[in-house]
Amino acid sequence: MGTINVSKEYTLKERTYLPALFQGMFITMKRFIQGFILHKKYTIMYPEEKRIYSQRFRGMHFISVDENKVENCTACFLCETVCPAECIHIVAMERDPATNPYGVRKEKKPLSFDLDVMRCCFCGFCEEACPMDAIKLSRNYELSVLSRQEAIYDLKYLTREVIGRG
Repeated sequence: MGTINVSKEYTLKERTYLPALFQGMFITMKRFIQGFILHKKYTIMYPEEKRIYSQRFRGMHFISVDENKVENCTACFLCETVCPAECIHIVAMERDPATNPYGVRKEKKPLSFDLDVMRCCFCGFCEEACPMDAIKLSRNYELSVLSRQEAIYDLKYLTREVIGRG
């Protein structure tokens, strides 16, 4: 039992690569004519123009606050538990009963809520797991920072009032 050669012989046209070469040149000339003569743009001039993303886009996180400027987070650790990237770190503390108009509903609050955006994969599991609808993902996609330490956001940075859809 020997080996069987199943490869085919290429034709002259296939060996010279001329059809593929002409097809590539045709596409290049078409784009050249559309760009320089017809002034059709294929790129977005980023700082001046912003890309329009769908409503389902998941961008920067934020923690919502209620009408009394109290964060909705009750430090239940569900978002930290469900996060596959392990980028959320919460330290909980008891909420002062005098400043808690809701009673048992919000008995704990986060002392610190740190989110490492460089590790985050923006999967949205934290948003889905939150029973208080406290952590949300906005449509903000401008997340550039100069150092890794600036990409770790704290509770003060993440807290904001929700007006409409984030």
